[in-house]
Amino acid sequence: MKRREAREQAFALIFARSINHENIDDVVTAANEAGDFPIDDFAETVAANVQTNESTLDETIESFTRGWKVSRLSKVSLSILRLAVYEMLYEKDIPISVSINEAVELAKKYGTAEDAPFVNGVLGSLAKTQEAEHA
Repeated sequence: MKRREAREQAFALIFARSINHENIDDVVTAANEAGDFPIDDFAETVAANVQTNESTLDETIESFTRGWKVSRLSKVSLSILRLAVYEMLYEKDIPISVSINEAVELAKKYGTAEDAPFVNGVLGSLAKTQEAEHA
C-alpha cells in the first residue's frame, strides 16, 4: 500500500474515532472486520499515536486557529489537522511539506470548499513556527 493510501486510512480511523469516541484499537478491529482489505500498519500506528497525543495535538491546533476551539471545528478538519500535526511534530522522516500537501488533498476530497484553505493556513503557520525554532 502506498503511503498516501495508508495516510487516508489513518484519517478514516481518526475520523471514525472522533464520531464514536471509541478506543482506536476498537475502531481498527471494526474496520478490519468490515473491510475488504486490512488496515495498513502505518495507518494503525499513526492513528494510535494521534489518540495517545490527542491533548497535545489539540492544544497545538488551537494555538494556530485564531481563537477557534477544537470543539467548533468540523470533524473532517479536526481529524485531518490531528493527523498532519502529529506527522509534523513526531514523524521526522516525513517532510513537513508532504504532511501539509497530503492534508490539503484530504481536505479537498472529504471536506467542504472552506476546509482545504483553512487546513493549509493552520499547517502553514505551524510550519513557519517550526522553521523559526530550528533556524
